[in-house]
Amino acid sequence: MKKTALHDLHVSLNARMVDFGGWDMPINYGSQIDEHHFIRKDAGMFDVSHMTIVDMKGDKVKAFLQKLLANDVARLKDAGKALYSCMLNEQGGVIDDLITYYINDTFYRTVVNASTREKDLAWINKQAEAFGVEITERDDYAMIAVQGPNARAKAHQALGNDAEEKLGDMKPFFIREYGDSYVARTGYTGEDGYEIMLPEKDASALWTRLLEADVKPCGLGARDTLRLEAGMNLYGSDMDETISPLECGLNWTVAWEPVERDFIGRTAITKQKEQGAKNKLVGLVLQGKGVIRNHQKVVVDGLADGEVTSGSFSPTLSQAIAFARVPKETGDKCKIEMRGKQIDALVVKPPFVRNGKSCL
Repeated sequence: MKKTALHDLHVSLNARMVDFGGWDMPINYGSQIDEHHFIRKDAGMFDVSHMTIVDMKGDKVKAFLQKLLANDVARLKDAGKALYSCMLNEQGGVIDDLITYYINDTFYRTVVNASTREKDLAWINKQAEAFGVEITERDDYAMIAVQGPNARAKAHQALGNDAEEKLGDMKPFFIREYGDSYVARTGYTGEDGYEIMLPEKDASALWTRLLEADVKPCGLGARDTLRLEAGMNLYGSDMDETISPLECGLNWTVAWEPVERDFIGRTAITKQKEQGAKNKLVGLVLQGKGVIRNHQKVVVDGLADGEVTSGSFSPTLSQAIAFARVPKETGDKCKIEMRGKQIDALVVKPPFVRNGKSCL
């Protein structure tokens, strides 16, 4: 398995390591529930160096990305602004969901999922040929996500004496250069914080300074329950190449205007939009005891069955929650088939938690 620049530190902290998309990554350092609460109440950090940073440069890079992505990078007017988008195939299925940062008119940076790295890079390079865009995988970078209500203040403490001055006024969903690093005010937890991209050689030192600033190390297990509570999709579970943005709650990421922008997959999802998607992604809250698991059957009276795409126990709410793909006519109630029994569940609109508080 591949190892990040922080691997030895994880082992020294007695992390439980697992295979995650071919990477040897920490799932937790002890109590996954405690790690979840660290993020919601204070500050925690994740090694997300398994994610792939891709730099795109060239005179036609904007036109290239307008073709490649369902969202429109022309919306990015200010240097450093970020955009969340799906990258679609010709059939309108999601190849990956990603964040793209506008550095300047000839330079954009995007971060793609670890599990889709090879196919993403192959697709991006294939589409870039016609535009003469230079595609560079930044495998010389590590990435640390620092998340939680106190995350930014503690990250400033660890980054340097001038970090508050240089980063303190950065707005959410922006990125800013800081020394040899890039600091983005983004994340995958529903909390404030940073995703810090830095040279691999500097990663261990920053991780250690964050520990000294009382930022708790957290594993990918807590990251998954946090993103689910925050209503954030997981590629490979909630969507894939057979699912369009209209069927996984990501229609808001599609820029339909201007109508003349011909992004890849537009024809297919336009047809689906006109005909009406058969399914929708919803949130579920279990009304009885148990934990909702991926792929459990969702029973809706009088309609076809649905399926749980992401299910877990919510540490913040102390009850089981899930995403499920169900028929578009589904109302506010359903049943989940669990161990031969059908348990009542409420159908809700995600997120389940915002700013550490219940949205139910």
